[in-house]
Amino acid sequence: MASSKPSVSASIPNDLESYWMPFTANRAFKKRPRMVASAKDMHYVTPDGRKLLDGSAGLWCTNAGHNRDPIVAAIQRQAAELDYAPAFQFAHPKAFELASRVAALAPGDLDHVFFCNSGSEAVDTALKIALAFHNVQGRGSRVRLIGRERGYHGVGFGGIAVGGIVNNRKQFGALFAGVDHLPSTYNRAEQAFSIGEPEWGAHLADALDGLVALHDASTIAAVIVEPLAASTGVLAAPKGYLQRLRAICDKHGILLIFDEVITGFGRMGCAFAAERYGVVPDMITFAKGITSGSVPMGGVLVRKGIYDAFMQGPEHMVELFHGYTYSAHPLACAAGLATLDVYREEGLFERARKLEPQWAQAAMALKGLPNVLDIRPVGLTVGIDLASKPDGVGKRGLQALEVAFYDHDLMLRAVGDTLALSPPLIVSDAQIGEIFDKVAKVIKAVA
Repeated sequence: MASSKPSVSASIPNDLESYWMPFTANRAFKKRPRMVASAKDMHYVTPDGRKLLDGSAGLWCTNAGHNRDPIVAAIQRQAAELDYAPAFQFAHPKAFELASRVAALAPGDLDHVFFCNSGSEAVDTALKIALAFHNVQGRGSRVRLIGRERGYHGVGFGGIAVGGIVNNRKQFGALFAGVDHLPSTYNRAEQAFSIGEPEWGAHLADALDGLVALHDASTIAAVIVEPLAASTGVLAAPKGYLQRLRAICDKHGILLIFDEVITGFGRMGCAFAAERYGVVPDMITFAKGITSGSVPMGGVLVRKGIYDAFMQGPEHMVELFHGYTYSAHPLACAAGLATLDVYREEGLFERARKLEPQWAQAAMALKGLPNVLDIRPVGLTVGIDLASKPDGVGKRGLQALEVAFYDHDLMLRAVGDTLALSPPLIVSDAQIGEIFDKVAKVIKAVA
């Protein structure tokens, strides 16, 4: 029978219909697409040759900048040497080398690394490890997981269950039973135009005591939070909040997981935000910056005591029935090692810490522009809340993204009506000024 679908050979070049884009208004995009064709250092390049200043590090991930020569060379060498090694019952040397390098960057006794391929997989892995840990310890009743309102933990079923962004959840039914949420740490009336961590809000951690009173500690396995809730609009943890959460978890025997998929690898001025706040969680999830976005990779850092709890049975038996075909993929490990070398040799974590005051000052200069409701700089990130248009939430944000791309050669993130910026850590002083000059023009244009 004849098919109405054209053959591959007859396909029209640049046909946009077949690709169902993630987290994108597909129909709007395909009417006016925003395409990039290449990238280098701080810039993307469009198919027609325009250079776009990258104000968002791709998707919070190209921390070392784009197409860095040492990372590209490492990937090329690895592809020619070992394209794939099975992750179950076999391994390759770079997996162990990268795990030891990542563990050396982590605080405390976060000494073991379980590799996966994305932040979403990292979160689901951490949640499964938490449940399995209590199980092997004889505490099988600890099955409840606690997230936080406005939290983002990827798009696996576990991640969206503990996540707290309504649009990520509402289409998918009941999700998992036994999940509860802490309140969001953001209150504009108390925190507006804070630079760095807000003074108000540490007491919100005490809501965990309330959940313990409601459910009993014997049913709660773990709490997962982002030190900086980035995907919901850049919400920094209030001063003292994470320390208070750690103390409450310790009191009740609850594991504490930091989701550092975005904050890991320099964006907060150190290897992990846990170091910035002086808190050692029981697990840290990471992805994005581990390879500077060049090859998909994620992982979970796990404290020694948790790992050791699994190493008690017969030596010939699998200790944790979990993993992925592409865990510790050779190309990802090569990219990760080269990326860590770039971070170290160029002092990019220290650079981010040094640039933070200048970044914050440039961001706060936008205060008073039309429709600006709040500005929240922390680390090398900032969220800028714009008032919604009367005819729809998110329209002004999308318009700003389009104006930035087409009229001002700037790449930024729009989260509803919040503009989010987080440049590669190689950003120069002049480029910080250029980014915010362009953002000011964008805000005025969408007034």
